[in-house]
This record gives sequence, structure tokens and C-alpha cells, in this order.
Amino acid sequence: MTLYVDADACPVKAEAERVATRNKLPMKLVCNGGLRPSQNPLVELVIVDAGPDEADKWIADHAGKGDVVVTSDMPLAAKCVASGARVLRHNGERLTQANIGAQLAMRDLMTDIRAADPFAQGSGKGFTKADRSRFLDALEREIRAAERES
Repeated sequence: MTLYVDADACPVKAEAERVATRNKLPMKLVCNGGLRPSQNPLVELVIVDAGPDEADKWIADHAGKGDVVVTSDMPLAAKCVASGARVLRHNGERLTQANIGAQLAMRDLMTDIRAADPFAQGSGKGFTKADRSRFLDALEREIRAAERES
């Protein structure tokens, strides 16, 4: 079992590392660069080639049943869910076979709305302490569930 984090613009890297360390779980931070490597021996920084979705492709190719993936990228989440991995968003929301289709549809709808009105950008809410707390709780639950599965 491995914890994979889509690390580019991830607001919960430190929290994920803390949970991985507590559970003695290997963790891979996957990004295009620009992150400082962790001194934690359980945490590996994986730097992929520059380019769109390279980190996502790497995670999708490596994550599978029994692994936990942290991402808010819906196409990546869909691939990971299909491969049997457990997937969490940064706010602690679990993505599953039951809800990933609706999440992909909402992503596509929002992309269309932004394309239709380029001035309606950035109206999303900020990342809160409550989101961080929900993430920590959800990640602990997902790791325990993944351990039970394997």
C-alpha cells in the first residue's frame, strides 16, 4: 500500500506526510518540480517531465488496488477509482464509482461556463481549517480501509 499525492498545488502535503508517517506508509509526492524533497525516509519526491498531465499520467500508471490517492483532478481520480485505488480530494471528500461520474460532469459543466464567460473566474471558496481537518480524518479512515482490504 502506498499513498500517492498529486503534489502540484496540493494544500495538504504536510498533513498527508504526517498521516503517512504515523501509519508507517510509503508516500510519493508526484509533481513537475519546484518542491523541496522531504527529509522523511517514507516520503519520495517523484519529479516527472514538464508538460500537461504528466504527473497525473504517472500516478494513474502506478496507483492501484490497496493504494490511496490524494487529488482534486477529476480525470485522474476517475482513472484511479477504476484501477481500484481509494481516492480523496484535498477537502476530504471521497471519490468512488458511485460519485465520480457526477464529479466529471460537474467539472465539464464548469469548464463550459468559464469558457462562455471569461470574466467569471476565481469565484471558488478558499481552503479552510475545517477542510484541512476533514481531510486528516478522511485520510486516516481511507488508510485503515485500504489496510483491511489488503
